[in-house]
Amino acid sequence: MIKPENVVYSKPRLMNDNAMHYCPGCSHGVVHKLVAEVIDEMGLSEKTIGIAPVGCAVFAYNYLDIDWIEAAHGRAPAVATAAKRLNPDKMVFTYQGDGDLAAIGTAETIHACNRGENIVIVFINNAIYGMTGGQMAPTTLVDMKTATCPYGRNIALNGYPLKITELLAQLEGTCLVTRESVHTAAAIKKAKKILRKAFENTMAGKGTSIVEFVSTCASGWKMTPGEANQWMVENMFPFYPPGVLKDKTS
Repeated sequence: MIKPENVVYSKPRLMNDNAMHYCPGCSHGVVHKLVAEVIDEMGLSEKTIGIAPVGCAVFAYNYLDIDWIEAAHGRAPAVATAAKRLNPDKMVFTYQGDGDLAAIGTAETIHACNRGENIVIVFINNAIYGMTGGQMAPTTLVDMKTATCPYGRNIALNGYPLKITELLAQLEGTCLVTRESVHTAAAIKKAKKILRKAFENTMAGKGTSIVEFVSTCASGWKMTPGEANQWMVENMFPFYPPGVLKDKTS
């Protein structure tokens, strides 16, 4: 007999039948499913506002049947601030990649978190600009090759990778800062639990919650999905270790 919790391929009610544009092995689809499941299970489908800026997930609104606002590149936390302050009873979250959140959107991200806006920031970190051709991102690892640093990231030329999540954990306005992944069934189960806690925080007015997902970009990394998962574990995890960095709500 198959237990209900082991039926892993059922589609969440909030996800429609549109074919996803993500590359094989991309982490976005799994995170989308988790977001949809948590919103549905919390009964917030009619009270949720998602903010989607620029990046691979710019078309998130094509897949999740909730209210969405399209933000300019990097400005999702600012737009989310307005949405939440004008609609304090809504559950407001942003869905951002590393280029959007940690490059052009650094100021908006830091100041929204410092103010303790009651929003959730879902942060996809795959260490590369996946949408625009695989360029170096602020989170690209040292010696990691990309389209704009084909010989590897050079500290003297490009500086160090930005651990933006650790920076956000230092701000008084953040109540929950965590780093997760979705490369195994156990990791997915853990990520869903912490994602729900983040959504509960915003509804309780506890401040800003950040859930980072260390993710793969098989196409940008020029690997198969299996190779990308293994490379992430061996190279991304040592520099961006999964785990809770801060939790003021426990």
